[in-house]
Amino acid sequence: MPVSMGNELGAAALPRQPAEPGTASGGGLTLLVIEDDPAGSLAIPEMLDASGGRMRVRTARNLTEAERLLTDDVHCILLDLALPDGAAARRAEGDGDELAILRRVLRMAPRHAVLALTAEDDAERAAEAVRVGAQDFLFRGELDGRLLSRAVRYAVERKRADLAQRQLTESRLRAQENARLERGLLPTPLLDGSELRFAARYRPGRSRALLGGDFYDTVRTADGTVHAMIGDVCGHGPDEAALGVELRIAWRALTFAGLCGDQLLGTLQRVLEHERSSDEIFATLCTVDIAPDGRRAGVCLAGHPAPLVAGGGRGPRLLPDEDCGGPALGLLPNARWPRMQVQLGGAWSLMMYTDGLIEGRTGRGDQRLGQDGMLGIVGQRMAAGLRGEELLDAVLAEVRDLNGDELTDDVAVLLLDRG
Repeated sequence: MPVSMGNELGAAALPRQPAEPGTASGGGLTLLVIEDDPAGSLAIPEMLDASGGRMRVRTARNLTEAERLLTDDVHCILLDLALPDGAAARRAEGDGDELAILRRVLRMAPRHAVLALTAEDDAERAAEAVRVGAQDFLFRGELDGRLLSRAVRYAVERKRADLAQRQLTESRLRAQENARLERGLLPTPLLDGSELRFAARYRPGRSRALLGGDFYDTVRTADGTVHAMIGDVCGHGPDEAALGVELRIAWRALTFAGLCGDQLLGTLQRVLEHERSSDEIFATLCTVDIAPDGRRAGVCLAGHPAPLVAGGGRGPRLLPDEDCGGPALGLLPNARWPRMQVQLGGAWSLMMYTDGLIEGRTGRGDQRLGQDGMLGIVGQRMAAGLRGEELLDAVLAEVRDLNGDELTDDVAVLLLDRG
């Protein structure tokens, strides 16, 4: 039996919330019909949803009333394209667009399914309505309960699928944009004119991220000195990653300005203190400045693991041999960081790394790899003749294998070779 279109004006008092259409109601589908038929010839038949329950019908005579009735429990809109509001909509659009009324409804309800209702002799406009954004169209003479029920259910599911696909596409685009941004924030070494060979590997611990709290850089200044740095901001989130980038850029600028050693680290500590989100945030840092002749270097440690060096007929060893250095940046005011002068010799390899490389497990319970374990792995790989990027790839692969899975902490490794 057809039921006349009763106007549920009481629903206008319901608040509008930015929620998924249909989430405010406990169950069943709700259809909002927008039409103004003075003759009362249009009747909406009784409809059943997929579970056999009766579909609720809400009606509005114009767009103003429809906007009041468009609450979150509405799943679908049935719009009469011959609505008198159409003329006003065309004037508002400033052109003769026959579907201006539909475009206004789509803007008003971007997350709701919309069905276009038109006369049987207007099939071209009905098809155009689907191209504009309606999920489907119906002819006025076809409004039997079974067809309309199926059309509403189909429109709702299609709209949900469209929204899900759009969200997926937007998510992918955001991920691609983030990846481009993060790749752009990774450093490009400036070593023009240097005889040193450079290699680096970077693995953030954050899932699906390209940038973590670890950071590194290498530059050559006008006097021929090669400066290298590696550091680690405590924590693993995007804020820590951003702070790492700030510290790296500040280090590069200060290095080109002529600062070195204790003076440079003291300035970086002031940068960190101004930029960090919490007083509990700190950063470890290791800096190395290699003399123009490549045979000597100065090393400063700010709470960071000591680099390793191999060469001169000796296997990998920590550099410098004795304990030295100062606290991590951001821990103690007025801290000092002594610069240790070391001899490198004629041919050597220098590897700087963050603690993510040495904190993985060894496959024997909870035992950590540590610096001794890392020295053993690097020594074995170098004895097999590996150098440069091949050496770094092999070391990282073995560390992951021993850990039994991907390393959870950020890992950065930097390698400089001479001779």
